[in-house]
Amino acid sequence: MPTDQAIRAMIEEHWRASERGDIAAEHALYAESAVLDYPQSGERFRGRQTISAQRGGHPADRHFTVLRITGGSDVWVSECIITYDGAPTYSVSIMEFAAGEVTHETQYFADPFDAPESRRALAERMPRA
Repeated sequence: MPTDQAIRAMIEEHWRASERGDIAAEHALYAESAVLDYPQSGERFRGRQTISAQRGGHPADRHFTVLRITGGSDVWVSECIITYDGAPTYSVSIMEFAAGEVTHETQYFADPFDAPESRRALAERMPRA
């Protein structure tokens, strides 16, 4: 069983490979039978090859900025900004591991929005990535 440090390194390499467009390296951490869920669109992709094919066929110019990776043992969360053709989208990826491979990932996407005037006096601005 890989250490938490080794798993974190695998996830970091996954995101670097995503940025480079290296499809093989991007998907090396997935089990052959991994499942990827996109709850907002209701899509489920089964198997490393299918996951890789749907990402590899994406028509947009994509870039990945990792804001934070947190987790331990068999559950890890990555918070990222994925920029599609220049438009940023916030993403949360929840990866579940078994025997050092991702067996299930759930990924959520959210577009940025302006804070309503009613909350502006209560909040401070978060730093942008």
